[in-house]
Amino acid sequence: MATEQKAEENQQNQQTSAGNQVVGLAERVVAKYHELKEHAEKYPYVWASYAVVYGGFGLWFAYRWRKLRKTEDRVRALQDRLCKLAQADESASSSSSASAISEKPSGATHVDKRPK
Repeated sequence: MATEQKAEENQQNQQTSAGNQVVGLAERVVAKYHELKEHAEKYPYVWASYAVVYGGFGLWFAYRWRKLRKTEDRVRALQDRLCKLAQADESASSSSSASAISEKPSGATHVDKRPK
């Protein structure tokens, strides 16, 4: 009976301490927010400089990201174009080699090796 009461008390203490931790965390967040707000009102030039510097970094990053994506798109388009040209060249060479094989005597063989 005594052990059951101790177990119940421990469980209640754990529940209240977990509740206090959540409340304590919320209070700390609100206190930090008020502290930062007061600092921003007291020293607006510092916060403006943060906005200018980090805003500039953000704009530069967006510019470079967009330029990279455009370059990738150009490279993909050129690769597709190159593949189509290679396929057309390969089909033209295979059709001409097929006609050349049929014209050659039966003893001659033709091996077409593509450069790697």
